[in-house]
Amino acid sequence: MNWAGRPVLVTGAGGFIGSHLVEQLVNAGARVRALVHYNALGMRGWLEEVATGDAVEVVLGDVADSDSLDSAMRDCDVVFHLAALIGIPYSYVAPAQYVRSNVIGTLNVLQAARRSPVARVVHTSTSEVYGTAQYTPMDERHPLAAQSPYAATKTGADQLATAFFRTYGTPVTIVRPFNTYGPRQSTRAIVPTIITQALAGASIGLGNLDTARDLTFVLDTVKGFILAAEADDAVGKTINIGSGREVTIRELAELICSIVGRPCEIEVMAERIRPTGSEVRRLVADSTLARTSLGWRPERTLEEGLKGTIEWFQSRGHVPRVGRYAV
Repeated sequence: MNWAGRPVLVTGAGGFIGSHLVEQLVNAGARVRALVHYNALGMRGWLEEVATGDAVEVVLGDVADSDSLDSAMRDCDVVFHLAALIGIPYSYVAPAQYVRSNVIGTLNVLQAARRSPVARVVHTSTSEVYGTAQYTPMDERHPLAAQSPYAATKTGADQLATAFFRTYGTPVTIVRPFNTYGPRQSTRAIVPTIITQALAGASIGLGNLDTARDLTFVLDTVKGFILAAEADDAVGKTINIGSGREVTIRELAELICSIVGRPCEIEVMAERIRPTGSEVRRLVADSTLARTSLGWRPERTLEEGLKGTIEWFQSRGHVPRVGRYAV
């Protein structure tokens, strides 16, 4: 696909992955309309720090509002739908907000796509929909077993996307990233949580240390999104994006401390431990379909990605919320 001059909509464009995606699309020559959640200050999230020039039109709105989607999607060829509430612990507190943003928001995106002749909708899933691995590595046929309100709403959104493809022929591709990390990620996520505490020289407060995750650097994840939009063979499919490498939270903390160059003193904090039935213990991706359908492979090792992420946090000059846990 030639992205030069191609009109593209990115929902959730001001967020962690969304801002990186906008940046890469601009580099490829696309004309991007960036839907950012409305706020009274008119802030654009991480797009405030991304030099995009005239190639990006920022639109404030809300995917839970269908009028926002009709306006934002007008004249766009490709839609990347990333807007969502993503924090798992907060979904325990406010599940209705997750239904509104993740399920109703996705429904509005799909309905707007039916009314607008877009060539492709790339919908963002999450490995959390699988729940704890029933076998590894986990391919796209793995059963869906949501263990949190967040995962349940993302499962519902994925099922809507699949149903719209089967019922209406909506040209949807579902990209299912395993755990993405990198610059600009919130310190509520596990990698920034460890990095910021390690850089502050504090003991590292964590929850369950034995859970295992499959981590992918953000630019590799973004590459998967763009390739999914380009591949005709990807329409109607769900495609995992993950490294296939398994690392426990304890091992991750030790690796980060090694890169930072300090002893790793870990403290297990009761408030960080999730309810037993909600704790996803193991996620390991089988990304064979991404390789065969998209030609996707991760370009960075975990060590390389962590080093770049640590350097980014060091460049910020301060460490936010160290020693204070927020859901």
